[in-house]
Amino acid sequence: MHLGLMDGKRVLITGARNKWSIAWHCALSVVAQGGQVAFSVYSEREAEDVRKLLEAENLPESPLLLCDATKADQVRALAAQVGERFDGRLDGLVHAMAYARREDLTGEFATTSQEGFALALDCSTYTLVALTQAMRPLLAAAAGSVVTLSYLGSERVVPGYNVMGVAKAALESSMRYLAHDLGPEGIRVNAVSAGPIKTLAASGIAGLREMIQHVAERAPLRRAVTAAEVGDACAFLLSDLARGITGETLYVDGGYNVMGM
Repeated sequence: MHLGLMDGKRVLITGARNKWSIAWHCALSVVAQGGQVAFSVYSEREAEDVRKLLEAENLPESPLLLCDATKADQVRALAAQVGERFDGRLDGLVHAMAYARREDLTGEFATTSQEGFALALDCSTYTLVALTQAMRPLLAAAAGSVVTLSYLGSERVVPGYNVMGVAKAALESSMRYLAHDLGPEGIRVNAVSAGPIKTLAASGIAGLREMIQHVAERAPLRRAVTAAEVGDACAFLLSDLARGITGETLYVDGGYNVMGM
C-alpha cells in the first residue's frame, strides 16, 4: 500500500545481498513509499546481485557503491559519494551488516577466541558507529534517521547465537549513545529487533529452523515474521511518522519478546 511516507526521501541501504536479505526488503519498503535508495555493497559480486534484483522487480536504477565498512578510508569515500549523489543530504541510513566466524557460532560462548570476539564486534557493531559518524553532516542537513537491525539474543541467551548476541548487545547500546549525541542535530537513531528469519546471514546459526518454529508456536501472533514486515517497520522509523522516536528498539517478532515461557 502506497502511503507516500518516504516521498522525496533519500536513503542509503547497507547489507542487501539477495532476495531474502532484510536490507533488500527495507529497500523495497522505502521505494514502495516513494523514497529513493542507494546501496552500499561489499563487492562487485554483491553489486551485480543487487542489480539483478532491481531488474527483476522492475525498479529504477539505483547507485551501487562499493565499501568495506570496517575500513575507515572506504567509509569516508562512501560518504563523499553519497553526498555527491544526493546533493549533500541524506534522509536515512539503514545499517544491516553483521559477521562472526562460523566456529564462534557453535559450541560454547566461553570458547570464543579474542580474535573472533574482536572481529564480530568490529563488523557487527563498530560499523554502525563508523557509518553514522561519516554520514553525520549529510544526515544533519536533512534531520535524517538511522536504523540498525538487532535480535533478541542481545538481551537473552540464545544457544548458538554466542558472540553475535554480545555484538548485538553492544550494537543496541551504541545506538542509544549515538541517539544522545546526534539528537541535538535532529538526527534520530533506532533499532529494529526482528524475530528469527531465514536469511543467508542467519544460515550460519545452528538450529535456525528450530528457532523459527519455536517462535511461531509461542509468539502471541502464533507465527513467524517475514522480512517484508521488518522492512516496513524500518520504513516507518525512517519516515516522518516516527519523528518523535529515537534511542528505541522496536520489536518485530510477533510479540515473542514479551513472553516469559
